[in-house]
Amino acid sequence: MNTIKTTLTNLWAWLKSLFQTRYKLTVSYNSTYGDADDQTYIVYKFIKKQPKFLKFINDNKEVVEIRGAEGLNYKIEEV
Repeated sequence: MNTIKTTLTNLWAWLKSLFQTRYKLTVSYNSTYGDADDQTYIVYKFIKKQPKFLKFINDNKEVVEIRGAEGLNYKIEEV
C-alpha cells in the first residue's frame, strides 16, 4: 500500500512539472555578461524582483536571496 502511495505522489509531481513554467536567471554583478562573476539559476517562482534585490525559489525548492549594493544586472529567459 505504501509503494502505491509513493508511486502516485511521484506521478502527480511529474504531471505538475510538465505544466509549470521555469525560467533561466543569469545574474551579473557588473555590466558585462559572460564574466567569471556570472551566476545562473533555474527558477520555478519569483517571490520578489527589485533593482537591488531578487528573491526566488530555485530548482531544488530552496529560497534564494541575491542582493547587490549598486544594483543587479540580470536576464530572465523562459525555459
